[in-house]
Amino acid sequence: MAAEIVNPRSDSDTGQDGGAEPLDSFDPAFALHRGGKMAVQATVPVRDKDDLSLAYTPGVAKVCSAIAEQPDLVHDYTWKSSVVAVVTDGTAVLGLGDIGPEASLPVMEGKAILFKQFGGVDAVPLALACTDADEIIETVVRLAPSFGGVNLEDISAPRCFEIERRLQERLDIPVFHDDQHGTAVVTLAALRNAARLSGRAIGDLRAVISGAGAAGVAIAKMLVEAGIGDVAVADRRGVVSADRDDLTSVKRELAGFTNKAGLSGSLESALAGADVFIGVSGGTVPESAVASMAEGAFVFAMANPDPEVHPEIAHKYAAVVATGRSDFPNQINNVLAFPGIFAGALQVRASRITEGMKIAAAEALASVVGDDLAADYVIPSPFDERVAPAVTAAVAAAARAEGVARR
Repeated sequence: MAAEIVNPRSDSDTGQDGGAEPLDSFDPAFALHRGGKMAVQATVPVRDKDDLSLAYTPGVAKVCSAIAEQPDLVHDYTWKSSVVAVVTDGTAVLGLGDIGPEASLPVMEGKAILFKQFGGVDAVPLALACTDADEIIETVVRLAPSFGGVNLEDISAPRCFEIERRLQERLDIPVFHDDQHGTAVVTLAALRNAARLSGRAIGDLRAVISGAGAAGVAIAKMLVEAGIGDVAVADRRGVVSADRDDLTSVKRELAGFTNKAGLSGSLESALAGADVFIGVSGGTVPESAVASMAEGAFVFAMANPDPEVHPEIAHKYAAVVATGRSDFPNQINNVLAFPGIFAGALQVRASRITEGMKIAAAEALASVVGDDLAADYVIPSPFDERVAPAVTAAVAAAARAEGVARR
């Protein structure tokens, strides 16, 4: 079976009680979503009794018996090796926050069709009616035999860190929290190209990240792994530093591998002389703080819909500006990463997604830009058809090199 990008809505169905005018009569977003954005499509014909006897009983029994004797055959004779579970509890959906599992479904459907459209990977949205970490983990573990990978989506911090870690420990398939690692991969790719454009290396840069949630922590880890000169992370109370007594366990760990300069105080003070600003928190950074950054700085203000620094202001002081929005150049968009990462991992039946695989994905993504590199083009478009194949190949190769590939 395969998830097909279709819209099986009925134009005659208003979807409203009492004959009220349907919402989609005046809003194209509702019109597009009527009936959902996905359907299930058979990949084999069932035209007559012979087809039926092969697709179902009695023919299916031979396949079931073979898998029972040799469990690895499930990858060859079912959809397992090409399908991902998109799992959420609806607690951190886009910029909407904790809106619950039902309200999260349009986003999860959207994620699933992006997997298919940009990576050729089938995906199934699973919105869970529980928020307890233990319950989520147990639910996913029980569902895992049906899937080749698990994409955790829109689960609030700090639970998302524990859920991902514990699932990775218990499952032998890739588990990937896209809000963390997808964002980090695309950010690193854009930063590599921005540095190349300015004739610098990653190791020459000092970065400041606004936001110590899922994305901020993952970006910091990846930048350190990639050899950043230094990176400091700021939360609502200022720079995360070892001398603070209000840190969660995640932030204490973060303080241990970031902020080599020993900065303390506000985000604004940390930006003085910094080479890179990375925003994944919302809020607004004062223009004076952006003006205090080093000459030739990079501003990646990725909050949606309102960047922490508006591009018009950022361009006054920064050599490269990126946002999370599609209506400005250099969009930091997770869809550049997760379809190819999963496609590569599934291709080689990887048992997990390693740091090396993520770094390889970032390098491949950066390389797509090639000689067309410019201040307004440090990251390719999601619609660039070279992206997914490049990321897929790089991730598959890295999985083999790191010993997590099983074919």
